[in-house]
Amino acid sequence: MAIGKYFTVMVATAIKFFNGPIAGLLLELTWWETAVCTILGMMLTVISVLVIGTSVRSLIQKYRKTPAKLFSRRTRFAVKLWKRVGIWGISCFTPLFFTPIGGTLLALSFRVPVLRILVTMTIFAVFWGITLTYALFQLSTLQMLLLHK
Repeated sequence: MAIGKYFTVMVATAIKFFNGPIAGLLLELTWWETAVCTILGMMLTVISVLVIGTSVRSLIQKYRKTPAKLFSRRTRFAVKLWKRVGIWGISCFTPLFFTPIGGTLLALSFRVPVLRILVTMTIFAVFWGITLTYALFQLSTLQMLLLHK
């Protein structure tokens, strides 16, 4: 039964990082089980996107008839973000603002080496997974204490 709960938290994290801690809380997992599943969910997503993304990128380049559009609103935003924060910033912001899929694709689009993406994403998955899960569980405990007075 617990394996299903763990899987649910990991899938929720793949969709949006903060969904993992919320799912773990709702499924009544401990905060550390939720944090581990959240971290695993993000990293499994990152690895999947890296494997699939590099293959898809090479396929697109192979069969693309016209060059990619250089200047669009999205590309300008991505380049501006990249120039300001680099891979460390993108990895840090991925759990908070991007989805694990989006942050990984953004890093891949700037041709960051796969190992570097894995290392930086792992560091921030662990940091934000523990931090956000612990904070959410503490707020939940505080709320329960205040409501049951």
